[in-house]
Amino acid sequence: MSDDGRKLGHADRVDDDSGSPARWKIIGPGLVVAATGVGAADMVATLTAGSRYGYGLLWAVIVGVILKIILVEGAGRYTLATGYTIFEGWRTLGRWTTWYFGPYIIIWGFVYGASAMSSTALPLAALFPAVDLKIWAVLMGLAGFVMVWLNKYATFEKITAALVGIMFLTIVMLAVIAAPNFPEMLKGLVPLIPEGGLLYTLALAGGVGGTITLAAYGYWLREKGWYTPKWMRVMRIDNTMAYVLTGVFVLAMLIVGVEVVQAAGLSLSAGDEGLVQLADVLKDRYGDVIGTAFLVGFWAAAFSSIIGVWNGVSLMFADFWGNMRGLESGHPDTRVGGKYFKWYLIWLTFPPMIMLFLDRPIGLILAYGVLGSLFMPFLAVTLLGLLNGRRVPTEWANRLHTNVLLAITALIFGVLGVNQLWESVSGMFG
Repeated sequence: MSDDGRKLGHADRVDDDSGSPARWKIIGPGLVVAATGVGAADMVATLTAGSRYGYGLLWAVIVGVILKIILVEGAGRYTLATGYTIFEGWRTLGRWTTWYFGPYIIIWGFVYGASAMSSTALPLAALFPAVDLKIWAVLMGLAGFVMVWLNKYATFEKITAALVGIMFLTIVMLAVIAAPNFPEMLKGLVPLIPEGGLLYTLALAGGVGGTITLAAYGYWLREKGWYTPKWMRVMRIDNTMAYVLTGVFVLAMLIVGVEVVQAAGLSLSAGDEGLVQLADVLKDRYGDVIGTAFLVGFWAAAFSSIIGVWNGVSLMFADFWGNMRGLESGHPDTRVGGKYFKWYLIWLTFPPMIMLFLDRPIGLILAYGVLGSLFMPFLAVTLLGLLNGRRVPTEWANRLHTNVLLAITALIFGVLGVNQLWESVSGMFG
């Protein structure tokens, strides 16, 4: 029982392990959430940081990894400690959380679906230019839809691991070939903010690997069969090692930004198109094999985000809608393959295809930017509320240092959110 007399959710739950000891394996929910969070936009941001500031922002990459470890650990700890999903937790903080999250997940899914399909199509269009970009985008959306619709979590996890292996090996190989300057890298560990680069530094630290899927971690723990505090230590190892891997990947992209983009005196295009430009540069400098390998790694990173979002955010929506319909979390309709899960999967895939062929609706994009800019500070602030006081057993509540780190995380994401909000609004109105 909790301090206020409520029955804690994990009391009646049983782990899907037949009572065997909790052991960590390399492939787990942490790898899924980390891979899903790193997409084409993060790759461009890191390349641009390297080309502009050299290794000067290497420390910000490390800070970013730590921030994600803190946030995802908080989401996972709440779920294992209480047995409640993150959405159930948000509802205890007041109706305002539902009024924010409901419209956000609907609008976000529609706009993100189109952008994710386009990002994944870009490297394929560069590799196979005879096929139109929009056709590739539709095919990638359909491929993600089929993979998530037909497969259980265990299969989805294995597919994600294979994509992570491809993107990791190709990008790290490229960084090795680019021959990093280790003395300069060591200087980059000193926290310095370049002139005029405060917001860019914060964006690099806060943006890489940070999306709504951070909050999906608890749902993937449940799909893995980890329900109770018995898995707390394994969850923390799983989360930390996954984001260390992410940090290595981002470091490799930073090296490429410095040693290839900056060295060539290039200015990459904003958006995912910059990665296709980089592939052309790599072909000129190292040959077609290396350039093609980079495009394959680019595709793997983008497609892992598609299937991760198609799975994880569909689980979040299913839980949200199930709760709105009076169903308890864990009801078959809210799990992988359930009715509400499939509804959102359809929403992520088919309506956004309209945007691939039409002009972007300004009002919808504005709403997407406004609501999206608030999600990461929303997550950080709500975790502070959920992991203190009566909402979590004392044994698993935040310690002082955890509260300090979460507060710093909330502050950083708050600054980034306000800046992104301003850019979204001012961009629409000139």
